[in-house]
Amino acid sequence: MKIQWLLLIALIFAVIIAAFAVVNVDAVPVNYIFGEAEFPLILVILASALLGFLLSGVVAIARSYSLQRKVKALQKEMAVKESLIATQQNEIAEYQKAGVNPEAQVVTSDEVTREDRVDNYEEKQRDTY
Repeated sequence: MKIQWLLLIALIFAVIIAAFAVVNVDAVPVNYIFGEAEFPLILVILASALLGFLLSGVVAIARSYSLQRKVKALQKEMAVKESLIATQQNEIAEYQKAGVNPEAQVVTSDEVTREDRVDNYEEKQRDTY
């Protein structure tokens, strides 16, 4: 349904531009940087509309591509963090089965591995006894 509305609006817009262009068929001077030429106003209007459409399309495609890359990067980051959360939840379950209540530890990067956490825990247990 949304596509039908967009097509209807585009058709109305095209009819308005065409009607405006047909009414304005007089030759007009177009000043370029390197010179001047006379074209029918209908061609100037249609060329301007076409260039505007192409420019906005290029900008939209570039933005879409950029957003897709960002989404993929965020999905990868989310998968890594979900994996870390699952690993930590398994460790908590193992500690709970063993009846151990480890101290909370803040992990700020992936550099701290499971072995490092186990080594730290074992050192604290040795220091306690």
